[in-house]
Amino acid sequence: MNPLLYEQIIATAIREDLGFGDITSESLVNPLQQGTAKITAKQEGIVAGIEVAKNVFKLVDPSLNFQASITDGDKVKPGTTLATISGGTRSILSGERVALNFLQRLSGIATGARRAANTVKDFNCRIVDTRKTTPGLRMLEKYAVRVGGGYNHRFGLFDAVLIKDNHIAAAGGITAAVESARQKVGHMVKIEVEVEDLVQAREALAVQADIIMFDNMDTTQMAAGVKLVAGRALTEASGNITLASLAQVAATGVNLISLGWLTHSAPALDLSLKLF
Repeated sequence: MNPLLYEQIIATAIREDLGFGDITSESLVNPLQQGTAKITAKQEGIVAGIEVAKNVFKLVDPSLNFQASITDGDKVKPGTTLATISGGTRSILSGERVALNFLQRLSGIATGARRAANTVKDFNCRIVDTRKTTPGLRMLEKYAVRVGGGYNHRFGLFDAVLIKDNHIAAAGGITAAVESARQKVGHMVKIEVEVEDLVQAREALAVQADIIMFDNMDTTQMAAGVKLVAGRALTEASGNITLASLAQVAATGVNLISLGWLTHSAPALDLSLKLF
Protein backbone atom coordinates (compact mmCIF):
# COMPACT_ATOMS: atom_id res chain seq x y z
CA MET A 1 0.00 0.00 0.00
CA ASN A 2 1.08 3.55 -0.64
CA PRO A 3 1.58 5.17 2.82
CA LEU A 4 0.18 8.44 1.43
CA LEU A 5 -3.20 6.71 1.14
CA TYR A 6 -3.43 5.69 4.79
CA GLU A 7 -1.32 8.28 6.61
CA GLN A 8 -4.40 10.35 7.45
CA ILE A 9 -6.08 7.27 8.95
CA ILE A 10 -3.23 6.60 11.34
CA ALA A 11 -2.75 10.30 12.11
CA THR A 12 -6.40 10.47 13.19
CA ALA A 13 -5.92 7.41 15.41
CA ILE A 14 -2.82 8.93 17.02
CA ARG A 15 -4.61 12.22 17.71
CA GLU A 16 -7.51 10.29 19.24
CA ASP A 17 -5.20 8.41 21.63
CA LEU A 18 -2.47 10.96 22.33
CA GLY A 19 -4.59 14.09 22.57
CA PHE A 20 -2.55 16.78 24.33
CA GLY A 21 0.12 14.31 25.43
CA ASP A 22 0.83 10.99 27.12
CA ILE A 23 0.53 12.15 30.74
CA THR A 24 1.48 8.75 32.17
CA SER A 25 4.75 8.44 30.25
CA GLU A 26 5.54 12.13 30.66
CA SER A 27 5.07 11.83 34.43
CA LEU A 28 7.21 8.72 34.84
CA VAL A 29 9.82 8.56 32.07
CA ASN A 30 12.82 10.86 31.66
CA PRO A 31 12.56 12.60 28.26
CA LEU A 32 16.17 11.60 27.48
CA GLN A 33 15.69 7.92 28.34
CA GLN A 34 16.33 5.52 25.48
CA GLY A 35 14.83 2.07 25.19
CA THR A 36 14.14 -0.93 22.98
CA ALA A 37 10.92 -2.91 22.67
CA LYS A 38 9.77 -5.98 20.79
CA ILE A 39 6.37 -6.73 19.29
CA THR A 40 5.71 -10.42 19.83
CA ALA A 41 2.99 -12.83 18.76
CA LYS A 42 1.02 -14.52 21.54
CA GLN A 43 -0.93 -16.80 19.20
CA GLU A 44 -0.57 -18.36 15.77
CA GLY A 45 -1.77 -16.39 12.78
CA ILE A 46 -1.02 -14.43 9.62
CA VAL A 47 0.54 -11.00 9.98
CA ALA A 48 -0.76 -7.94 8.15
CA GLY A 49 -0.03 -4.27 8.80
CA ILE A 50 3.69 -4.24 9.60
CA GLU A 51 4.27 -1.10 7.51
CA VAL A 52 1.20 0.51 9.07
CA ALA A 53 2.61 -0.09 12.55
CA LYS A 54 5.99 1.25 11.42
CA ASN A 55 4.39 4.44 10.16
CA VAL A 56 2.50 4.91 13.42
CA PHE A 57 5.79 5.06 15.31
CA LYS A 58 7.32 7.29 12.64
CA LEU A 59 4.47 9.78 12.99
CA VAL A 60 4.75 9.75 16.77
CA ASP A 61 8.51 10.29 16.62
CA PRO A 62 10.49 10.29 13.34
CA SER A 63 13.68 9.44 15.24
CA LEU A 64 12.42 6.01 16.31
CA ASN A 65 14.04 3.03 14.59
CA PHE A 66 11.57 0.29 13.55
CA GLN A 67 13.07 -3.00 12.37
CA ALA A 68 10.60 -5.58 11.07
CA SER A 69 11.52 -9.24 11.52
CA ILE A 70 8.79 -10.57 9.26
CA THR A 71 6.73 -9.33 6.32
CA ASP A 72 2.99 -9.16 5.70
CA GLY A 73 1.61 -12.56 4.82
CA ASP A 74 4.03 -14.48 7.03
CA LYS A 75 2.67 -17.06 9.44
CA VAL A 76 3.76 -16.57 13.05
CA LYS A 77 3.61 -18.73 16.16
CA PRO A 78 3.51 -17.74 19.83
CA GLY A 79 6.80 -16.15 20.75
CA THR A 80 7.68 -14.98 17.23
CA THR A 81 9.18 -11.47 17.14
CA LEU A 82 7.43 -9.29 14.57
CA ALA A 83 9.46 -6.11 15.03
CA THR A 84 11.93 -4.28 17.25
CA ILE A 85 11.55 -0.57 18.04
CA SER A 86 14.36 1.49 19.55
CA GLY A 87 14.72 5.15 20.51
CA GLY A 88 13.04 7.43 23.00
CA THR A 89 11.21 5.35 25.60
CA ARG A 90 8.42 7.92 25.92
CA SER A 91 7.79 7.82 22.19
CA ILE A 92 7.71 4.03 22.07
CA LEU A 93 5.13 3.94 24.85
CA SER A 94 3.06 6.70 23.24
CA GLY A 95 2.83 4.82 19.93
CA GLU A 96 2.35 1.36 21.42
CA ARG A 97 -1.42 1.06 21.58
CA VAL A 98 -2.26 2.62 18.20
CA ALA A 99 0.36 0.50 16.43
CA LEU A 100 -0.88 -2.67 18.11
CA ASN A 101 -4.52 -1.83 17.42
CA PHE A 102 -3.85 -1.66 13.69
CA LEU A 103 -1.51 -4.64 13.65
CA GLN A 104 -3.81 -6.88 15.69
CA ARG A 105 -6.92 -5.93 13.73
CA LEU A 106 -5.37 -6.38 10.29
CA SER A 107 -3.59 -9.59 11.27
CA GLY A 108 -6.87 -11.01 12.58
CA ILE A 109 -8.52 -10.33 9.23
CA ALA A 110 -5.60 -11.81 7.30
CA THR A 111 -5.70 -14.91 9.51
CA GLY A 112 -9.39 -15.47 8.82
CA ALA A 113 -8.92 -14.87 5.11
CA ARG A 114 -6.07 -17.41 4.98
CA ARG A 115 -8.24 -20.05 6.68
CA ALA A 116 -11.05 -19.41 4.21
CA ALA A 117 -8.72 -19.43 1.20
CA ASN A 118 -7.10 -22.68 2.34
CA THR A 119 -10.51 -24.28 2.77
CA VAL A 120 -11.39 -23.75 -0.90
CA LYS A 121 -7.90 -24.17 -2.40
CA ASP A 122 -8.92 -27.37 -4.21
CA PHE A 123 -11.90 -25.69 -5.89
CA ASN A 124 -11.98 -23.24 -8.78
CA CYS A 125 -13.32 -20.29 -6.80
CA ARG A 126 -12.17 -17.18 -5.00
CA ILE A 127 -12.88 -15.89 -1.50
CA VAL A 128 -13.92 -12.24 -1.64
CA ASP A 129 -14.75 -9.63 0.97
CA THR A 130 -17.70 -7.23 1.28
CA ARG A 131 -18.37 -3.61 2.26
CA LYS A 132 -19.06 -4.73 5.86
CA THR A 133 -15.96 -3.00 7.13
CA THR A 134 -15.09 -0.72 10.03
CA PRO A 135 -15.99 2.87 9.02
CA GLY A 136 -12.82 4.67 7.98
CA LEU A 137 -10.70 1.52 7.84
CA ARG A 138 -11.99 -0.09 4.66
CA MET A 139 -8.82 0.34 2.64
CA LEU A 140 -6.68 -1.24 5.35
CA GLU A 141 -9.11 -4.06 6.05
CA LYS A 142 -9.48 -4.95 2.39
CA TYR A 143 -5.70 -4.92 2.12
CA ALA A 144 -5.55 -7.43 4.98
CA VAL A 145 -7.97 -9.71 3.11
CA ARG A 146 -5.58 -9.73 0.15
CA VAL A 147 -2.62 -10.45 2.42
CA GLY A 148 -4.50 -13.49 3.74
CA GLY A 149 -5.13 -14.86 0.26
CA GLY A 150 -8.60 -13.49 -0.42
CA TYR A 151 -9.70 -11.03 -3.09
CA ASN A 152 -11.54 -7.73 -2.99
CA HIS A 153 -15.13 -7.29 -4.09
CA ARG A 154 -16.07 -3.73 -5.07
CA PHE A 155 -14.40 -1.13 -2.87
CA GLY A 156 -17.46 1.10 -2.54
CA LEU A 157 -20.67 2.18 -4.17
CA PHE A 158 -18.76 3.94 -6.94
CA ASP A 159 -16.77 1.24 -8.73
CA ALA A 160 -19.30 -1.45 -9.66
CA VAL A 161 -23.06 -1.94 -9.93
CA LEU A 162 -24.57 -4.40 -7.48
CA ILE A 163 -28.34 -4.60 -7.87
CA LYS A 164 -29.86 -5.93 -4.65
CA ASP A 165 -33.43 -6.69 -3.58
CA ASN A 166 -34.27 -3.09 -2.68
CA HIS A 167 -32.88 -1.83 -5.99
CA ILE A 168 -34.99 -4.39 -7.83
CA ALA A 169 -38.08 -3.26 -5.95
CA ALA A 170 -37.33 0.41 -6.59
CA ALA A 171 -36.63 -0.10 -10.31
CA GLY A 172 -39.62 -2.33 -10.98
CA GLY A 173 -37.80 -5.60 -11.61
CA ILE A 174 -34.47 -7.12 -12.56
CA THR A 175 -34.76 -6.43 -16.28
CA ALA A 176 -35.63 -2.78 -15.76
CA ALA A 177 -32.86 -2.37 -13.20
CA VAL A 178 -30.13 -3.89 -15.38
CA GLU A 179 -31.21 -2.05 -18.52
CA SER A 180 -31.30 1.26 -16.67
CA ALA A 181 -27.87 0.69 -15.15
CA ARG A 182 -26.35 -0.32 -18.48
CA GLN A 183 -27.57 2.91 -20.10
CA LYS A 184 -26.04 5.09 -17.40
CA VAL A 185 -22.70 3.57 -16.41
CA GLY A 186 -19.48 3.32 -18.36
CA HIS A 187 -18.64 0.32 -20.49
CA MET A 188 -15.89 -0.72 -18.07
CA VAL A 189 -18.29 -1.08 -15.14
CA LYS A 190 -19.51 -4.58 -14.24
CA ILE A 191 -23.17 -5.19 -13.39
CA GLU A 192 -24.00 -7.77 -10.73
CA VAL A 193 -27.48 -8.88 -9.73
CA GLU A 194 -28.42 -10.48 -6.42
CA VAL A 195 -31.02 -13.24 -6.87
CA GLU A 196 -32.98 -15.25 -4.34
CA ASP A 197 -34.17 -18.13 -6.55
CA LEU A 198 -33.72 -19.68 -9.97
CA VAL A 199 -36.58 -17.67 -11.48
CA GLN A 200 -34.69 -14.47 -10.74
CA ALA A 201 -31.46 -16.09 -11.92
CA ARG A 202 -33.02 -16.82 -15.32
CA GLU A 203 -34.16 -13.22 -15.65
CA ALA A 204 -30.71 -11.88 -14.69
CA LEU A 205 -29.13 -14.22 -17.21
CA ALA A 206 -31.57 -13.23 -19.95
CA VAL A 207 -30.74 -9.55 -19.50
CA GLN A 208 -26.99 -10.41 -19.60
CA ALA A 209 -25.86 -9.49 -16.12
CA ASP A 210 -22.10 -9.86 -15.78
CA ILE A 211 -22.28 -11.52 -12.36
CA ILE A 212 -25.15 -13.36 -10.67
CA MET A 213 -25.09 -13.57 -6.88
CA PHE A 214 -26.96 -16.44 -5.24
CA ASP A 215 -28.12 -14.86 -1.99
CA ASN A 216 -28.94 -17.10 0.98
CA MET A 217 -29.59 -20.12 -1.23
CA ASP A 218 -28.91 -23.66 -0.06
CA THR A 219 -26.18 -25.63 -1.83
CA THR A 220 -28.67 -27.61 -3.93
CA GLN A 221 -30.12 -24.38 -5.35
CA MET A 222 -26.64 -22.95 -5.89
CA ALA A 223 -25.51 -26.02 -7.84
CA ALA A 224 -28.64 -25.77 -10.00
CA GLY A 225 -27.94 -22.07 -10.52
CA VAL A 226 -24.37 -22.75 -11.62
CA LYS A 227 -25.67 -25.34 -14.10
CA LEU A 228 -28.27 -22.87 -15.37
CA VAL A 229 -25.72 -20.09 -15.90
CA ALA A 230 -23.31 -22.51 -17.60
CA GLY A 231 -20.44 -20.06 -17.74
CA ARG A 232 -22.39 -17.22 -19.37
CA ALA A 233 -21.81 -15.04 -16.30
CA LEU A 234 -19.72 -15.24 -13.18
CA THR A 235 -21.53 -16.76 -10.21
CA GLU A 236 -21.21 -15.71 -6.58
CA ALA A 237 -22.48 -17.25 -3.36
CA SER A 238 -23.31 -15.01 -0.43
CA GLY A 239 -25.19 -15.06 2.86
CA ASN A 240 -24.77 -17.08 6.07
CA ILE A 241 -21.72 -18.97 4.82
CA THR A 242 -19.47 -20.16 7.65
CA LEU A 243 -16.02 -21.68 7.67
CA ALA A 244 -17.67 -25.03 8.35
CA SER A 245 -19.96 -24.79 5.30
CA LEU A 246 -17.41 -23.18 2.98
CA ALA A 247 -16.21 -26.34 1.24
CA GLN A 248 -19.78 -27.45 0.50
CA VAL A 249 -20.54 -24.07 -1.06
CA ALA A 250 -17.34 -24.17 -3.12
CA ALA A 251 -18.27 -27.65 -4.37
CA THR A 252 -21.37 -26.20 -6.08
CA GLY A 253 -19.07 -24.69 -8.71
CA VAL A 254 -19.56 -21.00 -7.93
CA ASN A 255 -16.77 -18.69 -9.06
CA LEU A 256 -16.84 -16.41 -6.01
CA ILE A 257 -17.81 -16.73 -2.35
CA SER A 258 -18.28 -13.45 -0.49
CA LEU A 259 -17.87 -13.48 3.29
CA GLY A 260 -18.87 -10.51 5.42
CA TRP A 261 -17.34 -12.04 8.54
CA LEU A 262 -13.85 -11.68 7.10
CA THR A 263 -13.99 -8.06 8.20
CA HIS A 264 -17.01 -7.46 10.42
CA SER A 265 -16.32 -10.29 12.88
CA ALA A 266 -12.59 -10.93 12.67
CA PRO A 267 -11.05 -11.51 16.13
CA ALA A 268 -7.85 -9.57 16.69
CA LEU A 269 -4.61 -11.54 16.63
CA ASP A 270 -3.11 -11.44 20.12
CA LEU A 271 0.17 -9.47 20.07
CA SER A 272 2.14 -7.63 22.71
CA LEU A 273 4.85 -4.98 22.98
CA LYS A 274 7.42 -5.27 25.75
CA LEU A 275 10.41 -3.13 26.66
CA PHE A 276 13.59 -5.05 27.37
